[in-house]
Amino acid sequence: MAEVVSPVPGAGRREPGEVGRARGPPVADPGAALSPQGEIIEGCRLPVLRRNQDNEDEWPLAEILSVKDISGRKLFYVHYIDFNKRLDEWVTHERLDLKKIQFPKKEAKTPTKNGLPGSRPGSPDREVKRKVEVVSPATPVPSETAPASVFPQNGSARRAVAAQPGRKRKSNCLGTDEDSQDSSDGIPSAPRMTGSLVSDRSHDDIVTRMKNIECIELGRHRLKPWYFSPYPQELTTLPVLYLCEFCLKYGRSLKCLQRHLTKCDLRHPPGNEIYRKGTISFFEIDGRKNKSYSQNLCLLAKCFLDHKTLYYDTDPFLFYVMTEYDCKGFHIVGYFSKEKESTEDYNVACILTLPPYQRRGYGKLLIEFSYELSKVEGKTGTPEKPLSDLGLLSYRSYWSQTILEILMGLKSESGERPQITINEISEITSIKKEDVISTLQYLNLINYYKGQYILTLSEDIVDGHERAMLKRLLRIDSKCLHFTPKDWSKRGKW
Repeated sequence: MAEVVSPVPGAGRREPGEVGRARGPPVADPGAALSPQGEIIEGCRLPVLRRNQDNEDEWPLAEILSVKDISGRKLFYVHYIDFNKRLDEWVTHERLDLKKIQFPKKEAKTPTKNGLPGSRPGSPDREVKRKVEVVSPATPVPSETAPASVFPQNGSARRAVAAQPGRKRKSNCLGTDEDSQDSSDGIPSAPRMTGSLVSDRSHDDIVTRMKNIECIELGRHRLKPWYFSPYPQELTTLPVLYLCEFCLKYGRSLKCLQRHLTKCDLRHPPGNEIYRKGTISFFEIDGRKNKSYSQNLCLLAKCFLDHKTLYYDTDPFLFYVMTEYDCKGFHIVGYFSKEKESTEDYNVACILTLPPYQRRGYGKLLIEFSYELSKVEGKTGTPEKPLSDLGLLSYRSYWSQTILEILMGLKSESGERPQITINEISEITSIKKEDVISTLQYLNLINYYKGQYILTLSEDIVDGHERAMLKRLLRIDSKCLHFTPKDWSKRGKW
């Protein structure tokens, strides 16, 4: 489920030319079309002025989700259509283009579905997508056990991996659905109700669509939440929510936090430190033994993870918290959670790098650590779906770099092309076979040559990979990992 790991420039905004973006300086006319009651109502759509990442004015179409009155001044909470929800915000009347307002359509009092009175009408967001198979003779998936071999192509390829032809392939593991937040692969997409943060595709509750926390102070950082998180209602009106950066307990004021810090003995997350190299450490936290910390961690994470529902039963989960050490203690950088027992080979349930530490390589380090644990367990793993948009980008990048590293490290024997199979790549990296195949397809490495399917690495791909690896300074050192897997099938160990 995902995750959020590192932001990218332009994430959440549409490409130029997409429907709904209106440029130009329309003037807000107080006498423009309003509701019969003479006011803008929830559900209205109209262009709203905002600044894009290039610091230019634009007028994208937005929906009014809520209206509030502060000292006689009305504020409107808007969601920009086709933009990421983390860009939602409160705006003033002056930023609205009332000349192009669209009022919500009235629904029937007794909607029906399939002819049954009283049933709610179907919604694409609530329909469960079916698992499909796509017949694609043009780009079939290579056999998992077929050997790979080097093969030149037009003199510009360095290495190529051969595989036996196939007839059918499952839908791309990295495909995206109609919501920019989620990625859906061939697995059943109905929400799994066993997680602390599981997929929630319904948007019926207007409250959960709106950010409810203005600002969070965590140690030396102040964070602006991206999404709704179910903190107690009385805390949502505060200008700043104060969190202890070691136990993650929340307080109403700085004075409350200071009083708490005189009593809090923690200077690192609870649980066992299972990895340390330099200033980076990982702590393993049992969701049953450290329930309060785990729940507080989920509340904080929900501020930056969309399409998730918080579950307070953290018993079935392990939490791996990455920290950075200084003289004051171990400061949380990010975390991922995983089920103690997963029947679907999930090695990550939720994953998050906190905003102050994003774009610094910590996201990939979290992903690499999750696969390092899978190697020790002797299993292949995959993140729980759906992935967030940022999580999908991070996983695609990690899978691509890891697989290319394997392929480029192959050496020929007796003058013959080196060979490797999909299964062998999966065993070496602990990346699930479906993710290996989907990554090869995403990189467009699969080609048909002289009756066999080969994987060709062009000069551009090789050069791009080498440049990316030069920038990737943070890596997991398996020698610094002290981890012994437990057999969680024995309920007594929970």
